[in-house]
This record gives sequence, structure tokens and C-alpha cells, in this order.
Amino acid sequence: MKLYNTLTGQEDDFVPADGKTVKMYVCGVTPYSSTHVGHALSYVIFDMLRRYLEHIGYQVKHVQNFTDVDDKIILRAQTEGISEDTLVQRYIDDFFSTMDALNIQRADSYPRATQEIPGIIETIKGLVDKDYAYPAGGDVYFRVNKSAEYGKLSHRTLEGMIAGARIQIDDDKEHPMDFTLWKGAKPGEPSWESPWGPGRPGWHIECTTMSLDQLGDPLDIHGGGQDLVFPHHENEIAQSEAFTGRVPFARFWVHNGLLNLGEDKMSKSLGNLVSAEEALARFSPDTLRLYFLSSHYRSPLNYSDEGAAAAEHGMERFHHALRPSDNTGEPLDASPFDTRFHAAMDYDLNTPQAIAALFDLARDINRSQEAGRDVNAAQNILRSLGGVLGLTFQERNVNGQDLLSAQPFIQLLLDTRTELRKAKQFDLADKIRDGLVGQGIVLEDTAQGTEWQHQPRS
Repeated sequence: MKLYNTLTGQEDDFVPADGKTVKMYVCGVTPYSSTHVGHALSYVIFDMLRRYLEHIGYQVKHVQNFTDVDDKIILRAQTEGISEDTLVQRYIDDFFSTMDALNIQRADSYPRATQEIPGIIETIKGLVDKDYAYPAGGDVYFRVNKSAEYGKLSHRTLEGMIAGARIQIDDDKEHPMDFTLWKGAKPGEPSWESPWGPGRPGWHIECTTMSLDQLGDPLDIHGGGQDLVFPHHENEIAQSEAFTGRVPFARFWVHNGLLNLGEDKMSKSLGNLVSAEEALARFSPDTLRLYFLSSHYRSPLNYSDEGAAAAEHGMERFHHALRPSDNTGEPLDASPFDTRFHAAMDYDLNTPQAIAALFDLARDINRSQEAGRDVNAAQNILRSLGGVLGLTFQERNVNGQDLLSAQPFIQLLLDTRTELRKAKQFDLADKIRDGLVGQGIVLEDTAQGTEWQHQPRS
């Protein structure tokens, strides 16, 4: 299996360090507002990666953090007149609700920054003792120019970083790019005692402490969105390798492309969000997963209702191919599609090609059904490979009843309609058709018989 490694800038052969268990750390959310579809995209992608690694025989130990102390959390809590803990728990609950709805497997552990303060302080003390960090004005900063390889992840030099950034002058810093490990306390903000006075951890140091504590180094995979490459992940590498004295901190750095709305990245700061709740009210979880995975994970995705609706039509093609069959003719051989699927996934998780193989399998299942061939084994392979992508093949409900379980009743109505048409009772046949259309079931009369599809909501 090859996986693109941001650190090396190429697809590298992936095998976990111990040959058996993949240690994977994925940066989590800052829970100060509702989960949006950009979050959903990222965590569907890493769920897909985890599922595939498990599918090909590896065990995965998956850790994902919550940044539960942050300027945005403090401001939002103050605005609403509630405690930071109350705000954070509200949006952590919202996050888990969304992840469960999207069939995203839970990580093995979800450490929170506020629960790891003693360990974070010990990490910072270690960096100060090694002269990689220094206290100043109640804060503690990391010395970037002491890290000889700083910039190796983002492939930038310190000079280039300074030239390309708007840097706020801070007289306490020795170098403009030095970053904060510990923030001195401000009135009305949560704080903890430390050797440098009361304060709270900076953003980057929490991930170093939690990943080393929960997984140890080297990590096999460190993941997140492409917007985290610099400064967050660059800073993680610098402080982690300085603290442990070991290289590498993480063997593979995997970054997903970002979700755009129009020309802009979808983000809380830009205020151009589509909430996950809103998307799930319009489209099924399978539809959203298929939509997200129809683009390569490293490519940006322009989110639109039209794109999601196209994915919903794609799911209908799968549902049609999975309709029950009692054919006993020659079995359909699905092995070529299985081979194509795995070849695509083995080369940097090429889900567009993998999904194309599944659609071609669905097409051949439909043709074989019409020809009287046995498609049950092929259908099982379609379900199994779809499951690797996290697809459940559960359709939208029709008046509260799962569409798959409703299929025998729909078929009974179609058979009745066929008999009515043979008897030239067209008015009654049309009533059945119109009633089904009212429930989102669209009929198509063909030479082989009547076929139906569930019409996605517009």
C-alpha cells in the first residue's frame, strides 16, 4: 500500500513500524460551535483510511483530541453567559451525534487538553530544561531557530516564513517565529498553576503531549486537514522531536483537502458554514459519504446541493443493484471488480477509482439480474467493499419505513399494477403509479418489466 506523505512529498510504501498495529493520531475539533460539513469531510476521510487499514489486516489504535481551552471558547462562553465547560460539552455532544449519524467509527481515545494539564506542563518543563524554550513575561515560547529542521514538513525556510507572514511584533520573543507553549493568565479566563505562573497551554503543545502519552513515538500516521500543515503540524514536529530527542515524531503525515463553498474554504472564521445537521436533514449519511469520497482525499471539494444530489442518485444505483434476487443461473464473477477496488485503494486511497469499480459492478449485477444469472455472491461483494468505505446501503425512510425493507411491498404493488394493465384497467394502474410517485418512487416501464427508483428530495 502506498500513501502520500506530506513530509517526503511523495507516495511512500506504508507499513506500520511494528508491522501489525497502526498508531494513528488525528487532530480533533475546537468545540465552540456546531459541527459543519467541513468537519464531516475530514473525519469521513480518516474513517475511510482506518477502515481500509483494518480491512487489509492491520490493527489500528486511533486517538483524536479535543482542544477544549481556546480563545474562541472563552469568548463564546462569555457572550452566552455560561461556563466554558458547559459550552464545550454541548458541542462535543453535537460532534459525537454527527459522527455517529455518518457511521464514523469512534476513536479509541478522545483526550482533552484540560484533562492533560500536568503532562503538558511536564513537556514544557522538559523543553525549557533543554534550552528549546524560554519563559518571558508570564508566557513560555519555543525557540524555532534552535530546531535545525524547522520547516521540513511545510518545505519552507524560516526566512520564507517571515517574508510570507503578517507577524505581530512581540518584544518578549527572541525570534518573530517563536511560538507560544504556555500563555500567561488573563482576568476572567481559565488558568492553571505552573512554574511560570498561572496560565493555560498553547494550541500546539497539547497535541504533542497527548499523542506521546497515548501512543508513544513514532506515530505511524498523524492526520488532519491541509490547513494544519503550517503552523500547527510544523510546530508539533519541532517541539516533539526536541522533547524526546528522537526522529521522526511521526512517520507519515496525511492531510485531506479542504471543503469549499464557492471560491472560499468553508470555515467558522469566514462564517460560510453549512452545518452537518442541515446536510443530514437533506441527504442520507451514505449519500454524504459517497459525495465526499467521490473526490480524491487530497483534492479540494466544492460543496453544493447539486453535487450531493448527484451522489444520492449514485446511491440509488447501488440500491437497485442490491434488490433481492432468486435467480439460479450462472453466477456473476465479481472478482475483477474486487481486484480493481483494491488496486485503487492501495495506491494512495484512490476512492474515485474504487467507487467507479463499484458502479461497474452494480451495472453488471443489474444486467445479470435481467439475464437470469445468480448475482447473490456478487451482491455480497458489493456490500462488503462498500462497507470498507463506510457505506451501509440503508436508504432514506419512506413514511418512516426503511426503504430496503419496503422493497417486497413495492414489488407487490408493481406486480399488481402489471396485472391491472394486462386487464386494461389503466385508471387503477395509474393510481398505483401516482401513489408511489407521491412517496418518491419513480417507475420506468421497460421491455424487461417495470423498474423503480427512489427519487431524492430536491
